[in-house]
Amino acid sequence: MLLWLLAANHAGAAGLTSSSLLDSGYRDMYNLQFEEAHHAFAKWQKQHPQDPLGPASDAAAYLFAEFNRLHVLEFELFTDDHKLAKQPQLPPDSAVRQAFEAQLAKTRQLAEAALQKNPHDANAQFAQVLRLGLLGDYTALVEKHYLKGLGFMKDGTELARQLLANDPSYYDAYLAVGVENYLLSLKPAPVRWLLRLDGAETDRAAGVQKLQLVAAKGHYMLPYARLLLVVAALRDNNREQARALLEGLAQEFPRNHLYTEELAQLERPLH
Repeated sequence: MLLWLLAANHAGAAGLTSSSLLDSGYRDMYNLQFEEAHHAFAKWQKQHPQDPLGPASDAAAYLFAEFNRLHVLEFELFTDDHKLAKQPQLPPDSAVRQAFEAQLAKTRQLAEAALQKNPHDANAQFAQVLRLGLLGDYTALVEKHYLKGLGFMKDGTELARQLLANDPSYYDAYLAVGVENYLLSLKPAPVRWLLRLDGAETDRAAGVQKLQLVAAKGHYMLPYARLLLVVAALRDNNREQARALLEGLAQEFPRNHLYTEELAQLERPLH
């Protein structure tokens, strides 16, 4: 496993090496440079007004900015269930929420129009997957409506499976399946049983495998998959794997202070 991680980090965030405005916007977003990300995504939308991935990506930048403001992206919240449960519920930024919802609505409109013309339009399908995933994250982690957020997550995962059935090489779509399996596998056993009855997948090993696939072969979601694998490694107390991934992320996105701060934490001796 460690050799795979080192090889992946040496390759860098391969999915974001092209010079498109979308790639630039995602690089800015992962660097926590949100204004620059919005600017790149806005220019992309002007040049490609029928592409639903443009507004979906801009919605992602609004969500990540809100996560950053509310400290949701801090690793300790995801590796310590008690801290996550006791996290202070700060009110969402109303202006950000309005912009976020507007971009999601635009995503849905454009994606549905594209899918009417071609039901197997992979770009439009993934835009819908991304829209539902972002909405689920916002609902659960910003608004604290966890069960409602789970519903959006499940809908997005089902769409991702449909997309992957037609195009197994659309690696970013595996993120939705991986997130559902891994995050829900962390729930207590009775909760997992109830979630399975409701149709959710809760297989931890399958979730990690899908995240590894996105981390190795994904595009826009590649860095986010590696971030989630850091969380998985820290939860397993595998500091070596977490450090290998974080070093690669910190090198690729030097303006993201979260990576360097977490690396500093890992350098501290265990008590």
